[in-house]
Amino acid sequence: MSLKYGQQDAQQEQQVEPCLSSDPQPPSVTVKLKRGSWEIEITSPPDRVQQAVESVIAGMASKEQVAISSAEAATGEAGDKRFETCRGLILTMWKEGWFDSARSLSDVHEEMARRGFHYDRTAVSHALVDLVREGTLFRDGTMRNYRYVQKRPSRPQAGET
Repeated sequence: MSLKYGQQDAQQEQQVEPCLSSDPQPPSVTVKLKRGSWEIEITSPPDRVQQAVESVIAGMASKEQVAISSAEAATGEAGDKRFETCRGLILTMWKEGWFDSARSLSDVHEEMARRGFHYDRTAVSHALVDLVREGTLFRDGTMRNYRYVQKRPSRPQAGET
């Protein structure tokens, strides 16, 4: 039995020995990050701090995006409620059937302002032209007097599958 303890003591000494070496440890930098409800502490060698921080922030952002998507799915909220681009708002207006009748650039710009989104007229114009090129909208008229209308329905009509 004493032989067994002796072997364990020798193993423990071997495990501890590298930790007690006289080589100085390289200096490390500790960074504390706080983002929302997350608090993270990163300890890294000085030459790897930036890489470590960027990696952690990217991971946090992806986790937050998954959490937002899960929350929207659970509550039944669609991503259409949040507009990040002028084009996204115009597509929402298209889905709602707002383009069932022909609309001018001024009509579109005014409707967006009425909804609380104040995009530059050139941004609205570019977004409309992109949707015409994609085949979502049809443009009729002459330069500076175009009218935009739905080229195809946003929702299936009654009786369609």
